[in-house]
Amino acid sequence: MTIHSLALTPLISLIAGVLILVMPRLLNYIVALYLIVVGLLGLFPHLAS
Repeated sequence: MTIHSLALTPLISLIAGVLILVMPRLLNYIVALYLIVVGLLGLFPHLAS
């Protein structure tokens, strides 16, 4: 079973949204992690595939 990135993105967003509602301080960590991941994928595009 493969999960495509098209289906994975909304799932991650939904989980992050629920966690932010439950624990608002978690927003800082989620945003920081997101920025780090996007930055790494931008610098090393071969990691995305």
